[in-house]
Amino acid sequence: MEGEPRGTLGPEPDLAKEAAELDASPEMLEYRAEAAIIRGESEEVQADLAAGRKIEDIQADAAAAAEQRRQRRYLIRALLRSPTFMIGLVIVLFWVFMALFSTFITQSPTAVDAAAILKAPSAAHWFGTDDLGRDVFARTMAGARTVLVIAPLATLLALLWGGIIGLVSGFYRGLTDEIIMRLIDVLLALPIIITSILILSLLGKSVAIVIIVIGALFTPVVSRTVRAAVIGEREREYVMAARLRGERSAFVMAREILPNITQPITVEGTIRLGYAVFTAATLSFLGFGLQPPSPDWGLTIATERSFLQIAAWTVLFPALALASLVVAVNLITDGLGRTFSR
Repeated sequence: MEGEPRGTLGPEPDLAKEAAELDASPEMLEYRAEAAIIRGESEEVQADLAAGRKIEDIQADAAAAAEQRRQRRYLIRALLRSPTFMIGLVIVLFWVFMALFSTFITQSPTAVDAAAILKAPSAAHWFGTDDLGRDVFARTMAGARTVLVIAPLATLLALLWGGIIGLVSGFYRGLTDEIIMRLIDVLLALPIIITSILILSLLGKSVAIVIIVIGALFTPVVSRTVRAAVIGEREREYVMAARLRGERSAFVMAREILPNITQPITVEGTIRLGYAVFTAATLSFLGFGLQPPSPDWGLTIATERSFLQIAAWTVLFPALALASLVVAVNLITDGLGRTFSR
C-alpha cells in the first residue's frame, strides 16, 4: 500500500566503513604497491613499447621482476631468522668495525713502551704486551684491517674471473668447454700455498700482488662451480626463448642465466672468503705477506711464537681472533646454504 515503508532485508549497510576496511585490506595494499611500481616504471615501459617490444613480453618481464622481489624479501626474512647466519654476521661485523675504528678506541698498535715488555694481561693492558712493550689488544684489534682488505678483494677477483670462465665454459660446451676444463684441472693440481710462495718470490710481496695471487689461485674452483650451475640452466625454457628472440650469447649469459645462479655463486663466494682469510694469514706467517711492524695476525703469530712458553698471550689472542673470523665466515656460509636449499 502507498505510504507504507518498503520491506528491507536487514539494516542499511555502512558503506563508508566497508570501503575503509577494503581500503586497508592486505590485498588492496599489495595491489596499490604493485600499481605504484608500475607507475614508477612507466617510463621504462613506454621506452620498451617505443622499441617495438610486445606488451606480452613486457608483462612477462614485469611479472618475473615482481617474483624476484618477493623471493629476495623471503630470503632476507629467512636469513634474519637463522641463528647460524646471524651469529656469524655479528662476529664479522665486529671485526669490520674494529678494522675501521680501532685506532680511535685503542692506543696505537705500534707504540713501544720499554718499561712494559712482556707484561701479562691486566687492567692497563687487557691482552698484555709483547716483546717490544706494544699493547697486544690494540694490535689484535688493528690486525683485522689487513686481512679484511686482502681476503674480500681476493674473493671478488676470484668470483669475477671464475664467473666469466664458468659462464663461457658452461654455455658454449663442446670443444671450448673441454679446453677450458683441462686447463682448470691443471691449475687445480697446483698446491695453493706453494704456488703462492713461488709467485710472490718472483713478483714481490706487496698487498696488491698478494690480492691478485690469491684471487687467481681461487679462480679455478669458482669457475667449476659456476660452470655446473650454468649447465643446469642453459637448457631451460627462458634461455631457449631468449635464443629464439635472436639475443646475443653475451646478453643471454649476463641477463638471463647469471641472475638465476646468484645463489650458488654467493655460497661459493663465502666459502672462498674463509679460505682467503686463512691463506692470507698463512702467507704472512711464512713471511710472504705484510712486513713488520704491521699488526697483521699471521705476521704477529710468526714473530711472537718464540715467546709462546713464557708469554703465551702474545700468540694466543691473535690466533683466537683469526680463528673467530674464519669460524664466523663458515657460519654465514652454513646459514646461506641452509636458507637457499629450502
